[in-house]
Amino acid sequence: MNPSISSFLAASTFAVAGASARQHKYGNKVFRALLASGRETYPLNPITEEIEGHQAYPNLAALPIVPESLSIITPPSVTRTIIDEAIAIGVKHLWMQPGAEDAVGSAAARDAGLTVIDDGSCVLVLLAQQA
Repeated sequence: MNPSISSFLAASTFAVAGASARQHKYGNKVFRALLASGRETYPLNPITEEIEGHQAYPNLAALPIVPESLSIITPPSVTRTIIDEAIAIGVKHLWMQPGAEDAVGSAAARDAGLTVIDDGSCVLVLLAQQA
């Protein structure tokens, strides 16, 4: 397995930027998959108060903890802002899900020393392989 992916999945805390209350949405599926795998996971969504029975947070700064790993499922224009926030608060690992990638954000995160996965890999596929 890719060492970056191993580091991401080995973290003790996770957040999902772009988590959705709608179960057919990719952000909801990723959030549920991380929860189902036994990981402490927090949903980030600026317009939703609760997702799958868990309090949703409007941004990374509002979380009660700093997540070690952050899965990003947002449009690239939003991804860049989320990456800036992640760098500022000390997130260690980023995984931009397919379609969320932002080259400028990726470069900034790498320059700041974060582990970055932005190669089109899908966290749902990796978690399914581990199940």
